Amino acid sequence: MMRSSYSEDDVILLLKDITGMVEPQSTQERERLIQSGKHYCEMLPIEYVPTEKYMEVYAEALRNYAKPVALAVGRLCDKIIEKKGRNIVLVSLARAGIPVGILIKRYMKFKYDINVRHYSISIIRGRGIDKNAMKYLLERYPAEGLLFVDGWIGKGAILNQLRQAISEYKGVSADIAVVADPANVTELCGTHEDILIPSSCLNCTVSGLVSRTFLRDDIIGKDDFHGAVYYGGLENSDLSYQFIQAIEDNFQLDCGSDESKSDGFGIDEVKKIAADFNISDINFIKPGIGETTRVLLRRVPYIVLIDEKYRNSDETAHIIRLAKEKNVKVKS
Repeated sequence: MMRSSYSEDDVILLLKDITGMVEPQSTQERERLIQSGKHYCEMLPIEYVPTEKYMEVYAEALRNYAKPVALAVGRLCDKIIEKKGRNIVLVSLARAGIPVGILIKRYMKFKYDINVRHYSISIIRGRGIDKNAMKYLLERYPAEGLLFVDGWIGKGAILNQLRQAISEYKGVSADIAVVADPANVTELCGTHEDILIPSSCLNCTVSGLVSRTFLRDDIIGKDDFHGAVYYGGLENSDLSYQFIQAIEDNFQLDCGSDESKSDGFGIDEVKKIAADFNISDINFIKPGIGETTRVLLRRVPYIVLIDEKYRNSDETAHIIRLAKEKNVKVKS
């Protein structure tokens, strides 16, 4: 099984360890190759030790959002128990779903005193779900007990990919449990509010030191799980359990109900933005606080759009600051 800095008591990664088998590439080189038609899953990025400015954003996000995220996790778990019962197996989508799956597992123990199993598998946009990982799970657990987990839903693209992939597995539900669903496409969420999940601010250093998943025929055989790399060289910068602990410290038994309401669907807003800015590929549009933060930290976007009523809010202060540092225009 795949190495990670997480304990196997928290998660078992159904991934092939390809550490040392693939040379990570720079953002510029990967961008060039993607533009020439190469799929992103056939390459891996160089993952750097976070800069001081990077970590300021993360620490600020963790201070502001640890409690809202903890409450959302609690509400999500209550919904899971009500809809799915106690005999579930968590299947988080690598890698953003992994820390959320661990938090769900720990909250289930905290409130309901049940120890659910938790695995993580790969699903890749345009390539589908890891069929060998699904085979592994279905040989061991009832199909109706599998519950997919991810961090958040922005446009709903990964949910559509999951529904398509799962259609061939009888009895497996394409329901997906997420902390935040501003796209308004699932009720199995902690909130429909666009809250920042702090783990979205970092890459492998808050995800068990595991890379994003990889799929290429010369490395991944027909009987292999999808691959990933373990970044052991970043162990001194690993914050994976610091994040888990910060959220867990804010767990409470009664998390109340989610008062947030979403009008319309996230994909409709994305399509409108695409039309307004003459963008042909909606994958270039990253909606929501988390996705916007990730893009500003990793790349240099063309523009950041913020609703005027949130321009001076605490929720967007770090986004405006990052945009200013990178000379990215912010439009209300």
